[in-house]
Amino acid sequence: MAVTDEEALPAGTSSNYDRMKELKAFDESKAGVKGLVDAGVEKIPRFFIRPPDEEHLEESDSDPTHLQIPAIDLTGVENNRIRRGEIVEAIKQASATWGFFQVMNHGVPTSVLEEMIEGTRRFNEEDDELKRGYYTRDNGKKVLFRSNFDLYQSPAANWRDTLLCVMAPDPPSPHELPLACRDVMMEYSKHMIRLGNTLFELLSEALGLQPNHLKDMDCAKGHSIVCHYYPACPEPDLTLGATKHSDPDFLTVLLQDHIGGLQVLHKNKWVDVQPMHGALVINIGDILQLISNDKLKSVEHRVLANRIGPRISVACFFTTHYSPNTELYGPIKELLSDENPPIYREVTVIDFNIYYSSKGLDGKSALSHFKM
Repeated sequence: MAVTDEEALPAGTSSNYDRMKELKAFDESKAGVKGLVDAGVEKIPRFFIRPPDEEHLEESDSDPTHLQIPAIDLTGVENNRIRRGEIVEAIKQASATWGFFQVMNHGVPTSVLEEMIEGTRRFNEEDDELKRGYYTRDNGKKVLFRSNFDLYQSPAANWRDTLLCVMAPDPPSPHELPLACRDVMMEYSKHMIRLGNTLFELLSEALGLQPNHLKDMDCAKGHSIVCHYYPACPEPDLTLGATKHSDPDFLTVLLQDHIGGLQVLHKNKWVDVQPMHGALVINIGDILQLISNDKLKSVEHRVLANRIGPRISVACFFTTHYSPNTELYGPIKELLSDENPPIYREVTVIDFNIYYSSKGLDGKSALSHFKM
């Protein structure tokens, strides 16, 4: 159970706490959360301690048979018309009710998935001096390493470190990518382009549109690969690996290792996303919910901290906010009618992300800010 900052401290010490000083010291170490673990911390720094949940949500049942996100087999999606129709219907139902689903037989070789996890591990477990060369808060960089993009905005920091690489539409030069994961990053990106195109076709059809509709809106044009490293935590009940949030993109494709910890908020209950070997987790992003006028749902999720670790996950975010793009996105006109008027105003992807980043992971959806 989470405790307040006051409860976490000995009596009489709260007035001496300089949060900004501690945040800066952590940030300037450029060693991330792993640096704390390597230093042998047994008590997590105060700025990681999450405030009490504003909503008293029922925790998920430990029995994995109780509730699980849908799992969809993509076998036959390219060459079997009847099977494709079944897959489209399954994706439509999953995207409208859960906002999450897992896909199997998606075409990405298991060997590439495993090497992407290992490449992430290699980078994070390299010598600190090597990693510090990539550490920055400059969002203009195509390759950057840091801990907590919202370190100075969020109510509490998350127990994770992140390597972010903007891979499309204009990928970095190979030498800009860390050697530890360079080759697999480029290979993985090619597979994500192919899978992303397939998923956006299926989602277009699920909305009753032509297969190329979302691709023609540039939903698949840009993507970044974001490698998360969650070290073992000495006090996992006091913090989170990732605070409750939804993703500010069109679509996310997530590769997670065997440890687990990802949870989806479904009907006011946290549901564990059970790792499935060889599967990829897909979730609808905020901007796809916006342009679908709420037909597809961007659902809040979080990652628990764990005494076991490191947990490793790799998220591919389909978004164009890293490249200049003035296109306005609003509800797709073909989906609107007198009975179904637009719910959201138009916004650029960049402006949506500026707002999202300015508030940090505060547990509140950015979408409500853009409602009509």
